[in-house]
Amino acid sequence: MENLMLGYSSCKLIWTLLITILGYTSCLPVGDDSVCTAEEIAKYSIVFVGKWSQAAFPKQYPLYRPPAQWSSLLGVTHSSDYNMWKKDEYVSNGVRDFAEKGEAWTLMKEIEAAGEKIQSVHGIFSAPAISSGTGQTFTELEAHSRHSSVSFIVRIVPSPDWFVGVDSLNLCEGDHWKEQETVDLFPYDAGTDSGFTFSSPNFATIPQDTVTEITCSSPSHPANSFYYPKLKSLPPIARVTIVKLKRNQLGLPGSQPNLTAVGNEIDDSVSETPLDCEISLWSSWGLCRGTCGKIGTKTRTRYVRLQPANNGTPCPNLDEEAECEPDNCI
Repeated sequence: MENLMLGYSSCKLIWTLLITILGYTSCLPVGDDSVCTAEEIAKYSIVFVGKWSQAAFPKQYPLYRPPAQWSSLLGVTHSSDYNMWKKDEYVSNGVRDFAEKGEAWTLMKEIEAAGEKIQSVHGIFSAPAISSGTGQTFTELEAHSRHSSVSFIVRIVPSPDWFVGVDSLNLCEGDHWKEQETVDLFPYDAGTDSGFTFSSPNFATIPQDTVTEITCSSPSHPANSFYYPKLKSLPPIARVTIVKLKRNQLGLPGSQPNLTAVGNEIDDSVSETPLDCEISLWSSWGLCRGTCGKIGTKTRTRYVRLQPANNGTPCPNLDEEAECEPDNCI
């Protein structure tokens, strides 16, 4: 009987330990590779720098109505079970409205709903728009040990549904917060509009496509504004730097981050992207002109579709002559 009670007590102890372990595991953030055990709250400055210059992106560069510019930045700090947007997945209605029109209302409501239902959102942050392709904007954000990831989106203006951003950048590393993160940003297509150029009219993608990165060769169409087939990759169109604020930097609203200190000063010496001349097909040959009984000449022409830039391949001759026998001779 004593052995039976001892065996029962051992089983009960093992079962209690198992339930405790399972209960602890169920409380961990979903899908997170490691648990953040750093101090509960961390504050950061976030500096977004636009690098969309005519030298770096000469093809169809928007100069007016409207000129190249950036929308306001909208971001969120969250846990690993939330995504504002994700490559190769469909965007929400809120992200669609923001990517196509810069309207943030629906996206804000979606973020608030995610925070209320699954407790996955800690805070929302935003930064002002930039009125040109190059420039900077900044703000501050607060991360929590259970909400240590950062996501944001900035619309490329003008464009069909193109944007740049960051998806679920984790600012926590085990038992400490990262001091600084710098990320080069490249354009993405939200998959909701099928326009090829910056100024394309609205043309809804039906059925909706997933988020894809725009590269120098994809979409593989000469009309695309980012199509540079001779490049191996596009230069960064923007850059973001996130820097942890020291305690003595907190509570100072309106103070601009020291860009030189974080190594993120605006770089005007961006590499120039060569743009080759693009020409049309030849026209039909014209009439043969000349004196009857003698050799005449006929001509055909073509025109420039896109002027070269930044030491790209120059345009060839636009006229061509050939010998012929004059028409309508008696």
